[in-house]
Amino acid sequence: MTGLLDVPVTLATAGRVLAQLRADRRTVAMLLVVPSALLAVTKQALDSRTLFDQVGLSLVGIFPLTTMFLVTSVAMLRERTSGTLERLLTTPMTKLDLLLGYGLAFSVAATAQTLVVVAIAYGLLGLQTPGSRAFVVAVALLSALLGTSLGLLASAFATSEFQAVQFLPAVILPRTLLGGLFVSREALPDWLHALSDLMPLSYAIEALQEVGRRSIITVTLLHDLAVLVGVTLVALVAAAASLRRRTPSA
Repeated sequence: MTGLLDVPVTLATAGRVLAQLRADRRTVAMLLVVPSALLAVTKQALDSRTLFDQVGLSLVGIFPLTTMFLVTSVAMLRERTSGTLERLLTTPMTKLDLLLGYGLAFSVAATAQTLVVVAIAYGLLGLQTPGSRAFVVAVALLSALLGTSLGLLASAFATSEFQAVQFLPAVILPRTLLGGLFVSREALPDWLHALSDLMPLSYAIEALQEVGRRSIITVTLLHDLAVLVGVTLVALVAAAASLRRRTPSA
């Protein structure tokens, strides 16, 4: 029925996308191996357990967002440029079925990535935090889902995989530089602090820093989680609005 969610169609779409991701070994490595390897390199480079507990914890949120943004934007762009997306939208499948199918598939990938990264960070790399690991998983997962939604949205504005990759420094790097990883946001000039407030990654980093400082649930932590959820939903709605967009010739 048009306009209503068709669960079998949604699950079939998610299954197709997951099968494509699973068949691409480079993508699997990008999702499951690269973030953990970068964390291991970071620990060796810092050569300080205390410093790694601070910086490494923030990277647990940054790496999943970055890789999910890259994988999602490129994968979705392939669907657009190959004509798959346009063909699907000419069938009785609704936009909601399609969006939720893609979202479910990438959410499964994001969950797997988050669990692997957090398990290695605590188990093999010795990350220690006063706050619960469950909070770290929650923030890292929301960060990965944010990367997924931003990737879906960014794919609408690229005409080639190269252009999709070009969005990475434009979208992710400023958020990393101003998010509080290298310099405390409070130490930034007023105009940069205001700009940082507009960047959702700042709230992911701040939430992880809260877990690294306190063992209790704080108002700041809840606020940061709410912002991440809200921005992710807004980005998904914007991505849904772009689903019927034709990819122009490069």
